[in-house]
Amino acid sequence: MPSIAGPIKIDAINSGGVFNVGDTLNISPKSANKSYAGSGSFNTGDFLQINNGVSSTNTLDADGFDGSNLAGN
Repeated sequence: MPSIAGPIKIDAINSGGVFNVGDTLNISPKSANKSYAGSGSFNTGDFLQINNGVSSTNTLDADGFDGSNLAGN
């Protein structure tokens, strides 16, 4: 659907970012990554209290490709 975009200011776009104004059929990423984290990870905020017992993170990845972006290039 056509639209009119007002003033736009772009400070920065990193290597994995996508900037789009207007109609788009398909936006595909040009990079992919994978993160592993155990219990109590990725917490943000003030006055956090994290209590974890014995913990382990399973990083076994038996398949060959996860979210491959080869077809999008």
